[in-house]
Amino acid sequence: MAEIQSIKNRFGIIGNSPALNYALQVAVQVANTDLNVLIFGESGVGKEVFSQIIHALSGRKHNPFIAVNCGAIPEGTIDSELFGHEKGSFTGAVDSRKGYFETVNGGTIFLDEIGELPLGTQARLLRVLEAGEFIRVGSSKVQKTDVRVIAASNKDLLELTDKGKFREDLYYRLSTVPIRVPSLRDRKEDIPLLFRKFVVDFAERYKTSPVQLDEEAKNLLIHYSWPGNVRELKNIAEQISVLSVDKQVSEPVLRKFLPVSSASRLPMLVSGGNTQPSVNGHEFSNEREILYKLFFDMKKDVTELKKMFVEILQNPSAASVQHSAFINDLKELKPQELYQPAPGVSQPVMIHNNNAGDIHEHEEVEESLNIMDKEKELIVKALKKHKGKRKDAASDLGISERTLYRKLKEYDINE
Repeated sequence: MAEIQSIKNRFGIIGNSPALNYALQVAVQVANTDLNVLIFGESGVGKEVFSQIIHALSGRKHNPFIAVNCGAIPEGTIDSELFGHEKGSFTGAVDSRKGYFETVNGGTIFLDEIGELPLGTQARLLRVLEAGEFIRVGSSKVQKTDVRVIAASNKDLLELTDKGKFREDLYYRLSTVPIRVPSLRDRKEDIPLLFRKFVVDFAERYKTSPVQLDEEAKNLLIHYSWPGNVRELKNIAEQISVLSVDKQVSEPVLRKFLPVSSASRLPMLVSGGNTQPSVNGHEFSNEREILYKLFFDMKKDVTELKKMFVEILQNPSAASVQHSAFINDLKELKPQELYQPAPGVSQPVMIHNNNAGDIHEHEEVEESLNIMDKEKELIVKALKKHKGKRKDAASDLGISERTLYRKLKEYDINE
């Protein structure tokens, strides 16, 4: 335990949570070997510090150490950065260049965000791990290297392997020894210690007195989710140190510096009060609830329309019967039944003209809604338009010439 504490002091690690101590213990035990290490944890937990600890306690500590953010290097140049390239191997390669695996020979390379590597680069990296060999971009000469690889990721690499975005063999080659760095919400007892350390450091930097939290503010600090982990906590501590007028920070003041939780931005029901939005007297608990319900209803309607259209294509005659039944149902409805307003929505106003002289009797001519009749009519129009040329007519109708020929026989159309 004394060794762990000395490492904390040396690398500025604050905290005494069991999960953090265990991760440090594993790092110490594996440091003096040449085993590959995979460090995983959320963004901002301090994965790079663990790679530095492993290198500093290893037999390679006097040799180079380099940290590479794989997600920050463009896909087109990542191979050149890691393995080097020959002159003229690609546009802009005016000279030969050594890659990181060549310049850090004998040392340690830390590959952060390893899950962002392209599949082609993953294959090259696997070759380095298995045989200690690599080839520069644009070269055919195999070169040797002796580099210890420490990788890190804030993503679930096994999930990426299932999706085909990460090589399974590379995953098992990298994760010889996995180390999980706990998130800040998993080590709540360390949050006040970290915050105190940060505000003291910033007070020295900005020549001010360190801020202090009252009990309610401290409780809020501990129970906040900290999606950005230690990095976010440090940023909040710096903001408060610079912007807070009163050095005794209360819970309402601290809340102003904390970003709105993502959970609070989700749609939720609001009970009680008279603050709900209303439409024509009908109250809704939330404006977004209205929109979401509208979107879901629209999706349901579109699905029903797609289903109906497929049935029509598969069985036109049955679809005609269904449509006829639908029209008959509409005829039996009373006019006032065609419009059913929502609760609280006023009835539509009917305007009557009492001048009998302006009333004229009229007869409604019912148009045929039979799909087969409409299809036959369109085919005849297309043939007339293209002067009997089946190929052009079929193209205009959006069907094949063979389908058009079948329809001509089916509807007994004479060209």
